[in-house]
Amino acid sequence: MISEYLSKRFGLTKEGSNNLVKGIIYTALQNISFMIPIGLYSLLLYMWLSPLTGGEIIEPNLGLFIVLILIALGIIFVFAWKQYHFVYNTTYGESEKRRINLGENLRKLPLSFFENRDLADLTSTIMNDCTDLEHVFSHAVPQLIGSIISLIIAAIGLFVFDWRLAIALLWVVPVAFVILYVSRALIYREGNVVLNNLLDCGDSMQESIESIRDLKSYNHEAEYSSKLNGLTRKIEKSRIKAELMTAMGVISGNMVLKLGFVSVILVGSYLIMNSQISIFTFLIFLIASATIYAPVENGLMFLSEIYMMDMKVDRTKEIEELVIGGGLTEYSLDGYDIEFNNVNFNYDDLKDVLSDINFTAKQGEVTALVGPSGGGKSTVSKLAARFWDPVSGEVSLGGQDLSKLDSEKLLENFSIVFQDVILFNNTIMENIRIGKKDASDEEVINAAKLAECDEFVQKLPEGYDTVIGENGELLSGGQRQRISIARALLKDANVILLDEATSFLDVENESKIQKALSELIKNKTVIIIAHRMRTISNADKIVVLDDGKIAEQGSPEELLSKDGLFKRMVDLQNLSGEWKI
Repeated sequence: MISEYLSKRFGLTKEGSNNLVKGIIYTALQNISFMIPIGLYSLLLYMWLSPLTGGEIIEPNLGLFIVLILIALGIIFVFAWKQYHFVYNTTYGESEKRRINLGENLRKLPLSFFENRDLADLTSTIMNDCTDLEHVFSHAVPQLIGSIISLIIAAIGLFVFDWRLAIALLWVVPVAFVILYVSRALIYREGNVVLNNLLDCGDSMQESIESIRDLKSYNHEAEYSSKLNGLTRKIEKSRIKAELMTAMGVISGNMVLKLGFVSVILVGSYLIMNSQISIFTFLIFLIASATIYAPVENGLMFLSEIYMMDMKVDRTKEIEELVIGGGLTEYSLDGYDIEFNNVNFNYDDLKDVLSDINFTAKQGEVTALVGPSGGGKSTVSKLAARFWDPVSGEVSLGGQDLSKLDSEKLLENFSIVFQDVILFNNTIMENIRIGKKDASDEEVINAAKLAECDEFVQKLPEGYDTVIGENGELLSGGQRQRISIARALLKDANVILLDEATSFLDVENESKIQKALSELIKNKTVIIIAHRMRTISNADKIVVLDDGKIAEQGSPEELLSKDGLFKRMVDLQNLSGEWKI
């Protein structure tokens, strides 16, 4: 039952919650074992004070006491070792599983999820929040609950000695915890403010690094630096306020605990004067009051830390509980035609982005999507790969409704070249091999040659083994785009989506790439988005999108014969080609 509660409360695995329970038990046993030396000291004190209380003189056996102390140290060591194993070792193992589970969950989510989420926020959840939770599970939770358990056991022993002094000693403990509980809402609120400020500052710093060239070129560094300074000061102020809110609860609780020592002195003095307790009993409670509050004070700090961690637990559980886009993993396709049938789409119930889209991209043909910016071209291509599901209507591949297919399995049929190329801080060889993870070096190099990469790669210091930096920072835009095309050539999928695949290339290289692409697209379904009309001059079908609707569709020749939007776009580009400085 406790294990299930911990699993639900903190989002732990079953094994993690079971180990946490064991860690709590051994933490309690460790705290209790620390009381053994106090018990031995009390026994020794009793022997020394026996004549003062009218008892017989008892000579302590020092050898026996030394043996008992060694046994106590052995018990403390065993419990400490077990506690360390179940608390720290398993906590870090659980943290590893948590990060892997979060990563797996994110990997399985529809790609549409990432278009309206702050990626820096997701990174912070996986890295920073999980790190903070490590400390909660390794320090706060087991120590807090272990302290409570050991306190209850110690309280039972104290009540056996004298219930009046026990009450005088322990009444402050629930009061201290109530004070901290009352401040819980303030601690949570201020912690949330700190977290939001950290995310805002992180986003701004990332933005400034990514746009450093523009900031410098427009002499905007001072203004942006001032903005960052303001955000960091905001973090500082919110942190101080959050710490003050936490300190108010913790310090107030600790002040109340000090009253317990005073009440023991007052009640004990009264009972001694009335000959109701012995001096030995009084000293035992004074010793207890000096030691029993230590785990309680730690418990108050740990409880405040748990309150601060509530939002981070909620953030990780939010990702873990997200609905994963499932679907059929086993299915058969009747060819690779992509059909849009009465498709409507919008983002978050806002104005329709696409309305009544009907067309078929046939296998063995090149279907080009053209039209003014914001017309819906990229949205159509994303629906074709099930990055999104339509609000109404149906997008199908080979007769199968995409919304019923597993998105990961579906994408095995697609090679996609985006306009914004993403490369990894790895070698050129491994960046291309992403297209086919089990490809040989020869297959990778052959794909690179088809994508016109080989010439510039051979000029690099280590050829295909050259590490190209974060997102390929050592390469030009055209070189990065050619590597992306090489990936698609290597994957050799049955459906090809090209989103401005040659936008960064000069005319000579674009002609070469188009020749390579002509080999890639044979007998395949190809959807291409392009603004330059020469890129789609050999397309089999053109779908013209304007304001989320299909304005016209047909072959290039058919559309040019009409006085429609496509012909006007071609005429405008021809005029722009004659423009001179």
